[in-house]
Amino acid sequence: MKLLLTDSGVRNPSILAALVDLLGKPIAEASALCIPTAGYGGPYGDPGGPWRFVSGRSAAPMTGLGWKSVGVLELTALPSIDRDRWVSWVREADALLVNGGDTMYLCHWMRESGLADLLPSLRDTVYVGISAGSLVVTPRIGESFVDFDSPTADDSTLGIVDFSIFPHLDSPDRPETSMAEAERWAAEIKGPAYATDAQTAIKVTDVGVEVVSEGHWKLFDPAS
Repeated sequence: MKLLLTDSGVRNPSILAALVDLLGKPIAEASALCIPTAGYGGPYGDPGGPWRFVSGRSAAPMTGLGWKSVGVLELTALPSIDRDRWVSWVREADALLVNGGDTMYLCHWMRESGLADLLPSLRDTVYVGISAGSLVVTPRIGESFVDFDSPTADDSTLGIVDFSIFPHLDSPDRPETSMAEAERWAAEIKGPAYATDAQTAIKVTDVGVEVVSEGHWKLFDPAS
C-alpha cells in the first residue's frame, strides 16, 4: 500500500502532485472510496462534519478533487455486510480517502470492521488520510490526542508506518498545537515522529518516506 498522510487534505500543488504520482494516473481516471467514520467519534463529533467530507464541502479538499468516481465506505456498517462484497469494493478502488475526527474511534472501527487486517494486502491502493485518518496508521498518537475510550485503554494505533505524527502544527485556532507542545509530545512518544502543518503531507512508498510541504514541519528522531 502507498500512503499520503496529509495534515489537512490536499491543500497545495505539491501535495496534489504527490497524490497523482502515487496513483500513477490522473485523478480524473481514478476511483476512490471515502471513509467518513472518524468524523462521528469524540465529544465534538456531529453529522455535519462527515457530510461536508463526503460532499466535498469541507475545508480539507479530498472528495472534490475531480475523481472518476467516489463511493462511501462507512466502517460501522461493514460488520453487517457480506465480507466478500465489501472487500471487493475496497480492492477495486484506486484510493481510500480517510476522514479526520477522532483517531481512537477510527482505529476501533478499522479493527472491528476488518479493514485493518485488509490494508497491508492492498499493494497498489493509495491510502490518503486527513488528520486522524493519517494518525491512525502510526504506532501511537500520544495520550494528549486520546478522546474516545478505546477498548485497548492506551494510545496505540495500527502501526502500519513506524513513525508518529503531531498534526496541525502552529494552527492559529489551536494554541495546543504550538511547536513547544509538539516538543513535549515528542518526548512522550520516544520514537521517530513528525510535526506537520496544514500545508504538509508525508508520502510513504516501498522506497521510503518523503515529506511534501509548502509550509513547515519538523522531524523528531531520538536515534539521531
